[in-house]
Amino acid sequence: MKITTKLWIVIVILIVLSPLGLIIPEYFKAGGAWGEWGADEMQKLVGYIPKGLEELSSIWKAPMPDYAFKGWEEKGLLHLSFAYIISAIVGIGIIVLVIMGVRKSVLKRGD
Repeated sequence: MKITTKLWIVIVILIVLSPLGLIIPEYFKAGGAWGEWGADEMQKLVGYIPKGLEELSSIWKAPMPDYAFKGWEEKGLLHLSFAYIISAIVGIGIIVLVIMGVRKSVLKRGD
């Protein structure tokens, strides 16, 4: 089996496991996944919003906030898990396209 095939198998496994970041905190009633806090959650956790986070949160708006489609936030764990998987596929797709574009650009310059 080629190394690229093994890599894609691992990536698919990670995509399928991506909802664990949603399911495990829900199961243990732990709130949001560690490190995925927005400014409002940071305010609750530490009592203030770090200056850099406050500045950046007004600049960047995520295309899929909370990795979910608009209106799916309250539909339940199954819908959110599906949205996590779709988000992972889209993210990996974008990364692969960027890498392929950079590779093509570099190979053209090498000629």
